[in-house]
Amino acid sequence: MSSNTQNPVLLIGGSGVVGSRAARTLRRLQPGLPITLGVRDVARAQTLARELGGAEAVRINLERRDLGLPETAAFSAVVVLLKDDTLNSMKYAQAKGLPYVSFSDFVFDIGPEVALHIQHPTRSPVLLLGHFLGGTVTLATLHFARAFRRVDAIEIGAVFDEEDMGGPAARGDTERVTKDLPSPLMLKDGRFAWARGEDVYRDFVGVDGAQWRGRAYPLLDVVSLATATEARTVRLDFAVREAASRPSGQGVSHEVIIEITGEREDGTTGRVRHELIDADVHSGLSARGVALAVERLLGLAGGPPVKPGLYHPEGLLDPTSVVERLKEFGTRIRP
Repeated sequence: MSSNTQNPVLLIGGSGVVGSRAARTLRRLQPGLPITLGVRDVARAQTLARELGGAEAVRINLERRDLGLPETAAFSAVVVLLKDDTLNSMKYAQAKGLPYVSFSDFVFDIGPEVALHIQHPTRSPVLLLGHFLGGTVTLATLHFARAFRRVDAIEIGAVFDEEDMGGPAARGDTERVTKDLPSPLMLKDGRFAWARGEDVYRDFVGVDGAQWRGRAYPLLDVVSLATATEARTVRLDFAVREAASRPSGQGVSHEVIIEITGEREDGTTGRVRHELIDADVHSGLSARGVALAVERLLGLAGGPPVKPGLYHPEGLLDPTSVVERLKEFGTRIRP
């Protein structure tokens, strides 16, 4: 299958908090790539489309197999930035042989998508991107893990500002997690388990030395990192900073702490800690992950267009290249 990059990328949910940032980031990376914002409120999205240039807004109906679009509509990829319980967006992409990106599925959500891909494995490249910050954290972790001959444990902690919890789609995802499956997936001592009781919680130290009580979250980073590194323990924990506890003079920001334990190339055993800090907050970092993935799927960076198959971000993007591009975007990485 060849990608016609003259056709626009369809961003479903493209006017939302993450979607609008993904559109702006994609425009920055690919100034000539047409973009279609697939939305419910076309009037509101038209303002963003004018800002982007080379973009338009169309109304999307996820209850229909054709998404409510005209038969003549043509796209180069379909990116879904909200939860599509119907899978009509994926069916639409498969029917037209287009790359498909699923952004809002937790680890317990992906069964229907996997089954649909298995039924039609040669139609489309399908990227499951239900990872923290659009896969950027998994890729950064894999970059840091290259310093080890053997990885034993990966523990990731993140601190959200209470004013950085996203828009309606993100809040809906959070509600879905707490209602549908309060037990997150983790790898502990070589066994995958749905965490319960005290295993759900972990204490970690933030970038400014503050102590945080984090709660494990059921994102796809756990399975990606477990299979890519063969670590025996992998977990991802989130904590929320109240505005009143924000250091004096500090605005809203997002921080990620990545700690890796294992055997180094020189045979010694140790633990390293890396910190990612970004004032463009959670939605901005997520948008970068989406944009980098779309670039790669279409063959606009990093290699030719991606062939049909089922992918996670680490199967498409080079971890070291992603870390360098995050730095270019302004993400601070310590040490």
